[in-house]
Amino acid sequence: MKKGNPDSLKDQVRKDNLPRHIGIIMDGNGRWAQKRGNQRIYGHRNAVAAVRDTVEAAAELGIRYLTLYAFSTENWKRPRTEVDALMSLLVSTIGSETKTLLDNNVRLLSIGNIQALPSSVQQQLHQTIDITRQNTGLSLVLALSYSSRWEIINAVQKIAQRIESGEIHAHDINPALFEQYLCTSGMPEPELLIRTSGEYRLSNFLLWQIAYTELYFTKTLWPDFRREHLYEALIDYQRRERRFGKTTDQVHKNVKN
Repeated sequence: MKKGNPDSLKDQVRKDNLPRHIGIIMDGNGRWAQKRGNQRIYGHRNAVAAVRDTVEAAAELGIRYLTLYAFSTENWKRPRTEVDALMSLLVSTIGSETKTLLDNNVRLLSIGNIQALPSSVQQQLHQTIDITRQNTGLSLVLALSYSSRWEIINAVQKIAQRIESGEIHAHDINPALFEQYLCTSGMPEPELLIRTSGEYRLSNFLLWQIAYTELYFTKTLWPDFRREHLYEALIDYQRRERRFGKTTDQVHKNVKN
């Protein structure tokens, strides 16, 4: 891939083949801080710039949805001091970045077990979601207290309740109905999933939704991630052929079904 400045890379991104939805597993904050002799929260604080630059770049390109894996249900197991610091950082960051969201016509959404978050986080989150509700550009989705297994179990429980009440029958269950009970109901499935820091795993993120998603892994630690890294991922994505179980000939319509 041709390397260069962000504008040069941006010029290589084809506007006619952009994913509607990008997911990002933002990994490497702790390692970034430890490499610099600091505590892990230092990495989380410095990751805000990565979020801001990535969101602005996605909005400028015309991406419709960007889902950031900000805090998983498993992250509650981390040391209490780190969790408390993260929650405090969430409140301050969401509040301070509200103007940036408005300036970029970005709508804020959230997925996950939001009720498990501290009341201060819930209040700030709902406030910013309400303030940006009318924005028509990028939808920025924060996955907070989220995991795919939690989401799937939650959906199954809701469907089971409707079966028990006689509203639906077991034979009514199909993918379309099931997806109505996922946190991402109404959103397109991600076409591209990016994971930073050089790890090659999905970490319980959008497992149902990424059945046909293109995966992109970079060794860049999240606090160092900038718009040029997003452009590189998009250029790589646009070089791929997405077949969804079909043959190459079928994709190119050289062979009739």
